[in-house]
Amino acid sequence: MPYFDAASAAPLHPVARQALLAALDEGWADPARLYREGRRARLLLDAAREAAAEAVGCRPDELVFTSSGTRAAHSGIAGALGGRRRVGRHLIVSAVEHSSVLHAAESHETDGGTVTRVGVDRTGAVDPSAYAAALRPDTALACLQSANHEVGTEQPVAEVAAACRAAGVPLLVDAAQSLAWGPVAGDWSLLTASAHKWGGPSGVGLLAVRKGTRFAPAGPGDERESGRAPGFENLPAIVAAAASLRAVRAGAAREAERLRELTERIRARVPELVPDVEVVGDPVRRLPGIVTFSCLYVDGETLLHELDRAGYSVSSGSSCTSSTLTPSHVLVAMGVLSEGNVRVSLPAGAAAGDVEGFLDVLPGVVRGVREKWGVRMEIRPGAGDSGPEGAGPLVVDALGKRCPVPVIELAKAWGEVPVGGLVRVLSDDEAARLDIPAWCEMRGQRYEGETAVEGGGVAYLVRRLS
Repeated sequence: MPYFDAASAAPLHPVARQALLAALDEGWADPARLYREGRRARLLLDAAREAAAEAVGCRPDELVFTSSGTRAAHSGIAGALGGRRRVGRHLIVSAVEHSSVLHAAESHETDGGTVTRVGVDRTGAVDPSAYAAALRPDTALACLQSANHEVGTEQPVAEVAAACRAAGVPLLVDAAQSLAWGPVAGDWSLLTASAHKWGGPSGVGLLAVRKGTRFAPAGPGDERESGRAPGFENLPAIVAAAASLRAVRAGAAREAERLRELTERIRARVPELVPDVEVVGDPVRRLPGIVTFSCLYVDGETLLHELDRAGYSVSSGSSCTSSTLTPSHVLVAMGVLSEGNVRVSLPAGAAAGDVEGFLDVLPGVVRGVREKWGVRMEIRPGAGDSGPEGAGPLVVDALGKRCPVPVIELAKAWGEVPVGGLVRVLSDDEAARLDIPAWCEMRGQRYEGETAVEGGGVAYLVRRLS
């Protein structure tokens, strides 16, 4: 069964498996002890640290191992903020950061700090000048991911790092998605990553803090990992993580070229095969193996289940596939369609035949899901050739209905709207605030804003142009 969700967790690399098994026999002792078994464990830990530091592009004594990428992000942010508390308590993040960073930012706000969230363009990229403009005398830390986990867009880390360095502000880079492909460019101060993203075992994160960066570890002190990651090291997993990182880096250039060709094929052919689809993310500045697209008139959960039944494991940022029933914060920040979202993230070694098989089954799967919702692949032409701008609006009542239903109901009623006519879509689902304007842009119609509905909900106004 083709696995296309490597951005969530990559399959365990063969080198990681070999290193893990070997380290279980040789690396079980306490590396802080001076007897033979402890010295052997210390040698393994030091070698793993050197290998990981070489891949990151830092000194070995600047890098510590944590229990996860999330823990690395939380510890890195808390430590950097604590180290610069005298400067101020202002934190800068992008609107599309991983949830671990955004949760840390929320916690910082709850604790009395301030946070600036820098927006992104429609491709998911930040503008370096926006980061520069957000810097203040009391800014303690800025955070920026190297590449986005949902749409694959690479961020201008070097430019943002230069602006931060000029202002004397450290920059923390979440490199979880990109580290397997190469070191992060730019004069960053802190970096985090997670081993299960490159084929290492889960439960191992990296935190690099460059010399000269003020850092005050939060919580009780510990003598291990320079006091920045308390607790006994999971040495076999650390050894496997470092070994697999070195292995994937050795073939990264060749594999990146191959995966880019496969994802380009998906980006080009999906809109040809499936009507009413938007491919999102930067078409050029993006990770090699990630491609994301959104389908109108489809709910993400059903689509993912049907693709799974067809033999393909993919993921989604759609609101109806999450436990919170809220739209993906990444897609919201980009201003693109949030429903019917599919992320294909190819693991190293993904076969071209599997990609072709996915493209073969996708149109039928989408068509079947749309038919379940009562939407045909093509929408009927308007009921009239023209209509006055002031014509009475058609009301589409989607109150109390979630996920893609408001847009689906709009599509069903569209054939009754004359050119120039107005539609009022009533909805109390937050996703509609994003999806109805996105529908207008995709269909070449005009979104005219929103008004409150008495008794609750919002009326979204759509004008038919063609």
